[in-house]
Amino acid sequence: MSKPNLNVKSGDFLSLVVLLLGAFIVLLPLFVVFLTSFAPTSASPENLFKNNWSLANYRVAWQQGKFLLAFANSTLVAIAVTAFQIVTSALAGYALARLKFRGRQALLLVVLATLVIPFQLLVIPIFLVLKWGHLINTYWALILPTAVSGFGIFLLRQYFQTIPVELEEAAAIDGANRLQILWRVMLPLARPALVTLFLFTFIGEWNDLFKPLVFTTRPELRTVQLALAEFQEQFTNNWPLMMAAVTIATVPVMVLFLIGQRQFLQGIAATGIKN
Repeated sequence: MSKPNLNVKSGDFLSLVVLLLGAFIVLLPLFVVFLTSFAPTSASPENLFKNNWSLANYRVAWQQGKFLLAFANSTLVAIAVTAFQIVTSALAGYALARLKFRGRQALLLVVLATLVIPFQLLVIPIFLVLKWGHLINTYWALILPTAVSGFGIFLLRQYFQTIPVELEEAAAIDGANRLQILWRVMLPLARPALVTLFLFTFIGEWNDLFKPLVFTTRPELRTVQLALAEFQEQFTNNWPLMMAAVTIATVPVMVLFLIGQRQFLQGIAATGIKN
């Protein structure tokens, strides 16, 4: 009777070692970036961690990089795109999960096909459409190209299918229509999937450099990643100052992920339960 217990314990120990090793490999670069950001700007790579540390790099990076405006722009774009994706994904996902109509499976295949098409392949037609609509160099040029997400539609469709149909039938008996059922029954139960979509979308938009680089040229529309790229060109050889700017741009999304990580894991785990 002891051998199975030993096998289980040894397997758990091996899993723990692998997880700790993976966490170390992932967190080590972040740890080095964080420590480097506190070093004096005159420190050389050889004695980078032997000098007195201070917060001066963060003050200089914030002022020189003009991150206040960049933070405001990135926050506005990320929240707007996230809101659009949640609304469109909830409506389309619910229709594909519950409504019976001709061509539903074909439409689902089209949605899945969009996941394998890189955004860079669509940049020229998107640019022409935005130019035709006089939206270049506006906030809409940063919002509309990613306002709908095939990943979000599929994610919510999969999660909606894990919710018992009896709950909807009970709401329908009480006189609720489809939109009321979606708003009052389905969405509250799908909170883990909604948080997952929110995190994926917000972090993706916050870290996006391609759209601001292609669709905007006005300095007042600079996002965090564009400001960070310009800052890197200006302070290429100043590693402590660059690492401070990287930390400034990274901390908000890290905090956001830590806040929603539990719902995020639940949403990812539940989406593959039912086809």
